[in-house]
Amino acid sequence: MKEHVEKLYALSRKPSRRIIGLMSGTSLDGLDVALCRAEGSGPETHLSVEHFKTVPYEEDFRNAVREIFAKRQIDFQQLVLLNPFIGLQHGRMILECLVEWGVNTSEVDLIASHGQTVFHAPQKQHGIAGFPNATLQIGDGDHIAVTTGIITLSDFRQKHIAAGGEGAPLAVYGDYFLFSQKNENRILLNMGGIANFTFLPGNLDASRVFTTDTGPGNTLIDAFARLHFGKPFDENGRIAASGAVDEALLNALKDSSFFEQPFPKTTGPEVFSVDYVQNAMQLSGRNAVKPEDLIATLTQFSAETISEAIRNSMRSGETNAKQNAEVSEVYASGGGAHNPALMDAIGRLLGQNIRLIDELGVAGDAKEAVLFAVLANEAVAGEAVYFGEKKGVPGVSMGKISFPG
Repeated sequence: MKEHVEKLYALSRKPSRRIIGLMSGTSLDGLDVALCRAEGSGPETHLSVEHFKTVPYEEDFRNAVREIFAKRQIDFQQLVLLNPFIGLQHGRMILECLVEWGVNTSEVDLIASHGQTVFHAPQKQHGIAGFPNATLQIGDGDHIAVTTGIITLSDFRQKHIAAGGEGAPLAVYGDYFLFSQKNENRILLNMGGIANFTFLPGNLDASRVFTTDTGPGNTLIDAFARLHFGKPFDENGRIAASGAVDEALLNALKDSSFFEQPFPKTTGPEVFSVDYVQNAMQLSGRNAVKPEDLIATLTQFSAETISEAIRNSMRSGETNAKQNAEVSEVYASGGGAHNPALMDAIGRLLGQNIRLIDELGVAGDAKEAVLFAVLANEAVAGEAVYFGEKKGVPGVSMGKISFPG
């Protein structure tokens, strides 16, 4: 054991570290694997992506996870079995990537694994007195470490909750360290299953950094693209573009207590589910809405709730933007950034062009995996960064360490 601790200490003192960041999102399309080289830490972090690949999941894998994903009642044996199974699968996928890239496992210092979220339950959502914020990611880090022979950090969200956060969004830390720009206020918008954004102040003051979920990103669009069209997502927004927004249904979709909650806040597919949409259809009397119109309406639902969250948080002073200039640029990433119908709608609602995070040097598809590599780098080589007394961004290091032997 002493050998592992000494190796970890040596890693913390190296001028640079090679870290594999992993991300598996709620879309269940595959595992994002990013091999990064990180130098420095905190606001002085310099990171380059050496290799990136999304390893697609087999349909049997997706279906096994969907049996327990975002459900209150599940087969607990399935949950218990999937925890090591996903860890083993992710470990094997890493090894396959390293072979493809011609990189030996001995040349990699750390793995940073997000795991697979199966349930997210902030206190505002579950509402049960006496119980804290909660979230659960599976894909055991010990199995990844033993399979690959590489020290693995995982289960990042639990420390965030223990320190007073809701376990999300975690992108804010890497966003601040990698993408802040002096004299330019920025919004970094990530549209995965759930959408969130980070406000980065141009004066680089960490206490003015702000982050929140906004509501659905792609999760509802993807769910009904599968249900009605047999497609995993609305490729290039073509289905949405062929339909028309149903205003009555849109208003019913927006009638959720989540949108009345104060910022910052988090949510998940536990709330914004197929049942949520079907209930809104029933309440609005729009059960017979055409599938194309439904996809168009869900796309507009995401666009409006994203833009309203950005505008309202700015207007309320949540981001302290009033003490600074107006937001200069909005940079998008995640699957939603590939959807022109969604991007165009947000741009119109905000009254500005939405740019891609790729312009800042990191491919949008790799961004979340890269940000977990940043969190692992902070855990072994960083110092505490104070983000102020506001909720949602505790200044803590995150990640549980699994040694390979």
